[in-house]
This record gives sequence, C-alpha cells and structure tokens, in this order.
Amino acid sequence: MNDEDGDKGSTAPERSTPDPYATPESVEPDTVADPPTPEPDEVPAPDNAPAPDEAAAPENAPASGGAPAPEASAGQPNADDAPTTQLNLGDLGERSEEQVPDAPLWVEPPANEDVTQVIPAIPPGPVPGPTQAYTTPADEPTVVAPAAAAQVPPQPAPETSAPAEPSAEPTTPARAPWVKIAAVTGGVIALIGIAYAADLAVSSGKVPRGVTVAGVDVGGSSREEAEAILQAQVGPRADQPLTVTAGDVSTQLVPSAAGLGVDWEATLDRADSQPLNPFTRLTSFFTTDEIGVVPTRDEAALASAVDGLRSETDRASREGTVVFEGPTPVPVDPSTGQNLNGEGAEAALTEEWAFGRTVDLPVDVVPVTVTKEGVQRALAEVAVPAASADLVVTGRDGKVATAARQQIGAIVGFEPDGNGGLKPTYNFEAAIGILAPQLVSTEIAPKDATITLDGGSPTVVPAVIGDLVQWPKTLETLPELLRGNGSHATAAVYGPVPPALTTEAAQALGVKEVIGEFTTGGFSAASGTNIRLAASEINGALVKPGDTFSLNGYTGPRGTAQGYVESGIINNGRPDTAVGGGVSQVATTLYNAAYFAGMEDVAHTEHSYYISRYPEAREATVFEGAIDLQFRNTGKTGVMIQAIGGASDLTIRFWGTKTVDVESITGNRTKPTEPDTVTLPAGDHCIASSGAPGFTASDTRVISDHATGQEISRNTRTVRYDPVPIVKCEEPVAAPKPEERTPAASPAPSAPAESPKPTTPKPNPNDGE
Repeated sequence: MNDEDGDKGSTAPERSTPDPYATPESVEPDTVADPPTPEPDEVPAPDNAPAPDEAAAPENAPASGGAPAPEASAGQPNADDAPTTQLNLGDLGERSEEQVPDAPLWVEPPANEDVTQVIPAIPPGPVPGPTQAYTTPADEPTVVAPAAAAQVPPQPAPETSAPAEPSAEPTTPARAPWVKIAAVTGGVIALIGIAYAADLAVSSGKVPRGVTVAGVDVGGSSREEAEAILQAQVGPRADQPLTVTAGDVSTQLVPSAAGLGVDWEATLDRADSQPLNPFTRLTSFFTTDEIGVVPTRDEAALASAVDGLRSETDRASREGTVVFEGPTPVPVDPSTGQNLNGEGAEAALTEEWAFGRTVDLPVDVVPVTVTKEGVQRALAEVAVPAASADLVVTGRDGKVATAARQQIGAIVGFEPDGNGGLKPTYNFEAAIGILAPQLVSTEIAPKDATITLDGGSPTVVPAVIGDLVQWPKTLETLPELLRGNGSHATAAVYGPVPPALTTEAAQALGVKEVIGEFTTGGFSAASGTNIRLAASEINGALVKPGDTFSLNGYTGPRGTAQGYVESGIINNGRPDTAVGGGVSQVATTLYNAAYFAGMEDVAHTEHSYYISRYPEAREATVFEGAIDLQFRNTGKTGVMIQAIGGASDLTIRFWGTKTVDVESITGNRTKPTEPDTVTLPAGDHCIASSGAPGFTASDTRVISDHATGQEISRNTRTVRYDPVPIVKCEEPVAAPKPEERTPAASPAPSAPAESPKPTTPKPNPNDGE
C-alpha cells in the first residue's frame, strides 16, 4: 500500500465472509509454499493470492454474524475443499494456547489499495479453535485465520450472515516516519565518512589546512615548503628591532640580542600534525589555527635585556605636592609609578616576539596617595597665603629680620596626610638660619669664664651671661602667622643664656699650681714653625675632671691652609719631608708633661727608631688621620695646659691641684741590632744618614700620693726601636760615550736613567711627623 493512499482516510469496502468450505476461484488447486517476508512498505502480492473482493476463511471460523460454523468430521475432507494459499500471521494477534501449525492467513486489502499486504506467518502450533489475526476497531469486521491446509471432511454449508458494516478507516497501518529519517541520516553519515576519509587521504604528508605560524599561513604546504616559508618570513624577525610597550612607555629591543630564537624542527613538528577530529577538519575550511613558534631562549641574555629596559620603563611614583618657584606656589599633580615585571616580560617576549608586532610587557604600578583635589586644597589654603607677604621679625633698636617671599619655599613644605591630601611642614631651622644673622647685633653673646696666666699665676676671668633671641619661642606661631593673607610680622623674643663655664665653675676647678711639665729642644727652623703653631693652638686648653684630651682633635687639620710648612718626618723607616713635620716634638713634650702630671695614658705611639733628643721609651709621635696622642684627667680638679714655644725649645706645663708625685725609671738597652744600608738616587727626597743601631728599652712609671708619699701604681712599658738605616744618596752612573765602545761589544743604546719623581709620603703607622 502506498503511503499517500494510506493517509487519505477513505472508507474500506464491505467485506463478505466467504463459505469456509468453498474453494476461492482465484486459487490454483496446488498447494503454494510460504513466500518470503517482504519489507513492510512494499510487499508484492503472491501469485496465488485471492481476488481483492474475496478472503479466505479458516475452517470452523464463525460467520460474520457471529454464528459458529459446523465442525468437520474427523478424517473426512469435504469434497468441495480445494488447496488454498496460506499466510502466516505470526504474532500479530492474540494467540490461543494452541495453534494450528502452518496455518496461513489471507487478509483482503481495501478496495482502494493497489498492493496486496502480506501478513507475517504465525509460528506453527495446534489451534483448538479460531484465532484472531489482529484486533480491529469495533466497527470493522473481524478477520480470522483459515484452518490448516489439510484434507478435511465435507461440512454442511453455513448460513449466510449479513454483510458487515463498512470500516471508517483503512485497515493497513501507516509507515513509521522514523524509518525514513533513519535512512536519510544513515546516508548523510555515510557521505560524511567518505568525505572525511578522502580529505584525510588528500591531506596526508602536508601541513593541516588553516595552520598559521606567527601569522604566516603554511596550511596545505609540505614540510619542506613550510620550513622555507617560515625561514624566509619569520627568521629575519629575530634580528629586527622589536617594539615593546610597558605601560605608557614604548621602546625597542632586538630579539636575537636578547637570546631569543626559534626551534625550527619542533615548530614544524607541531605544525605538521594532522588533526583527526572531524569537526576540527570541517572548521578548518573557514577558520585558521595559529600555533605559534616553539621558541628558544638564553636565560642570562634575556634577563639582561629585560633589565636593560628598566632605565626607560621604570619610574618612581610622584606624589602630588606644591612647590615654590620664587614667590609663586606651583601645584604638582600626582603621578603613579611603574616597575617592569621581569618574569612576565620575559614570558611575553618569549611567546610573542616572532609575530614581529608590538609586544605589551606587564608592569607593576606604584600607586600614589595624594589626589589632585588634595593638591588644590593645599595650594589654596596654605601655599598661596604663605607666599602672599614677607616674613618679618622685629628686634631691638628698630632692627628687623626679613625672610622674603622668594625664600618662603625654603621654610614651607608639604607631605601626604594619608587621606588623599597634603599637610604643611615648617622648617624652623631654615627660618632661623635666614632670620637670626640679621639680629645678631641686638644680642649679647654668652662668654665662658677663662683662666689666664698673665700675672704668672692662674687667674679666673668672670663669665658673661648672654641675652639672645629665643628663636623657638619667637617662631612657635609660624604656621598661623603664614596662613593669613595680610602681614606676616612678629616680634623677637629675647632671653638670658648662661655660659658653658660659669665663673663659679671655673673657680671650683682648682687650677692653681703646676702639677707637671716637660721641655724639649734641638729642632730645625722649619720644624720650629710647625712646633710653635701647634703649641699655640693647645695653649690654654682646659681639661675638666673625667675628660679625655686628643691632640689631633684639638688642633684639627695641620696643612698649608692652617699655616704649616714642609719639614722632616720619618717615612717607611727612613727620613723624609712633609707638611707639618716636627709636630711629633709637640707630641713628645705633651706626653711627658701629662706623664708627670699623673694623667692616664689612653693612646700614644713611639717613633719607629730612636731619636736622641727624646727620653728612651718615653716619647710619642703623631700623624694627622693616622696616629694620635690621647690622655684622660682622672683627678677631681681641672687641668689647664700651658704651651710655650721658643726659638729652639718647647715647654709644656700642666696647671691644676697637685695630688700625686710621679717617678720615671729607665731600664738598660738590650737586644741591639745593626742598621742596613740603603742607596737612593741623589735628589731632594734623599736624606743621607750615617745610621744607628737598634735596641730594646723600657720605662717604669711609679705614681705616689703627694700628701703621704704612699705608692699608688707602678707600670713598665717596653719599646723595641728599629736601627736607623745608613742612607747613601748617589748620582746615577753616566752611560759611556758611543766612540768609547768597540763595535763588537757595543750593546744597543739604552734610555738614560730618570731621576726619581718626588712623591707625597705615605706614613707607616709606626712613623710620624
């Protein structure tokens, strides 16, 4: 039955129930075997099928009116019976407990059908009674299966029943739509499979379709072609300047110089891999697949290149503030800083350099805390009023001190307040530095009490109490003073200032008598200049109880700017000259005066070799910045130093209150050593010397109580002196004249010997001035 006919809904023709004992006129007498089961939609009618208006009725089947047919006599076939074509209905209807084996059922198609439908056969089995082939609607006639095709006895003719009501619907069911859908789908899948296999075969051995490497299309190319294309287009990019951006900064670098390159084999292996996913292969017709290059990198070179970018990319954040350009306050807007993210920059360059396009490098932003609004607020409320007028401080006698508007920037500043704004700062020291010198003439400076020896004995000169401007108090209202837009004037506040050493304190020091002194002599004229200058600087020095005196600290630098001249020193164990030479004689004289005054030895150094005008193991040297002489006043009264420099001698006295007596015991010389001979080119820096042997000496200081004579301490110091070298200054031997040489023995001419150039002496720690 055609699909279109089955859907028309035409009414089936009336069916008559044939005589179960009658043989259909259209059926041949021979028995026909079961035909093969055709497809449900198109089943050809069997050759021996009954006519369209006839239907085979099974034996003993009831009439259409419902009356049962008379049973056939067992073993006696009806004479009118003839062989009929049987159709096996299979399981289309409800089975009875027993079925007639091989009982075919013929179903008459409706009148409008042009194809006879064959019902599948019902499995064989005994059928005790009639079997319904299928269930029809209530208004359709019931079709039953015929009896088995066997010889049966003749049966009486049944009564003819009334014709059945025509059916309102066709008896043949419509073909299921999923069958057609499945067939179409299967065909599509088959076509896709064929296309997939063909595409895979055609693409074999080539770079997949749609593949790009660093923006270069190599899809469909062979491996060799792809390599040539990439080498030609991507390869040169390694040596070309690459633009990089970091935040708002743009600069360049050369990838190859940064250690970047391409692993061509690995890149081609990645590009040459054909995808097996059908969807991926389909989309490759319309899209591209960027796989990038497989990069190579030199870690050290790349890190160095990235660090080299920092000078251009990195910048510190700038907080908003207000500055003064002369008398004009100028707002400075805040600006965030940035630092190049080294690890991220290396990763970005590695992955993207081969594309030849600008590479964005990540940066870490350094935030700011001040807002533009905060800057404008500080400008309007503080800076502009502060610069609107001069700062004026009025002193005594009509004197005034002025900080002009142009100088306000040195006094007023700003710093973040942590809340987006600025808070003003005031530099009081700068303000005092500008204003104080202008009012010095209105002040009375304090003056310490002093001790003089003008009358031959110590006399205390009374101290003077000062009367100075109290600048912290005068400027304590400076912030409020500068906020106004009018006059910025205030009055100076004066107050008394006591001296560091009052008259009473000076008198209590007990400076009244000589407690120790020492004299040395025998120096040269140049040394005398330096000796007298150094002595004048320490003359009158007051050492309070518990204080430590330093010779280098008290005199300060001893150079030409201070009036010192060049004189003899000991340099590297031999005589030499330098500016300040001879001051070691001041050190030796001062050391011995402190020695006999009972001062505590803190630091001193002997000369490297013995000088005959000094006592053995009781002398000292100094050198600016290297060797110093220090002692401490351990007494309960003060000590004043008196230094008197003569033409050829130096005397130093210690004045105070005598509490101890000091004795020096010098030991015998031991362990003598002979000097070496040193030959130097004659010149200004060669000082001849006859030399002297070295030896070891000792000195013992015994300190006793002045009032009782009882010994307080005994200390021995042992000193080893190096021998004084024998220094010979000789002129260089002149080279013989050319004519005095024999041709055979004449050596190549040599350059004449040069005289040694004078050099600045560098002292040995054991030498001195």
